[in-house]
Amino acid sequence: MMISEDDGQKNGTEFSGGELVRLRKDLEECTRLAEDRLSRLKYLQSDFDNFRKWAEKEKAGIVTHANENLLQDLLVILDDFELALPSLGTEKNREGMQMVFRKLTKILRDYGLEPIECVGKKFDPNLHEVLCSEPSGKEPGTVLEDLMKGYRLRKKVIRPSKVKIAEHAQAIEK
Repeated sequence: MMISEDDGQKNGTEFSGGELVRLRKDLEECTRLAEDRLSRLKYLQSDFDNFRKWAEKEKAGIVTHANENLLQDLLVILDDFELALPSLGTEKNREGMQMVFRKLTKILRDYGLEPIECVGKKFDPNLHEVLCSEPSGKEPGTVLEDLMKGYRLRKKVIRPSKVKIAEHAQAIEK
């Protein structure tokens, strides 16, 4: 908004030339100050928005990490079940134990835990840990046996499969 010399006369107040210049400078200074503060406010709003997003991501990471630790601890129980069930044979408790095992695996699956399928697949150092190898007619590096099941939590490997892999049958004969 510009103040002209006529504006001062229209509302009954007269400004001298020096006062008008001072008022214009004051107005310009106030306008600059308002624009500066608006710019700062926008910057702070953006900064706060970034902080809020970071805090949400950090919270989700903490929850995921806590779940990962808990699930790793529960894998021991899962392993024990897998070892115990075949040894129960025809005992009457077998069915109850299988039911508990199925419930446990369902709950773990709901939290994103999934076993790593590896038998018959090519060895992958990101998913498998080789404990031994054996001469075989299969392609070298093929997983022959899953000695200890590995697991992923969503896409992250939390325990690699411990496996036996195939090697050339000729390699052993030498």
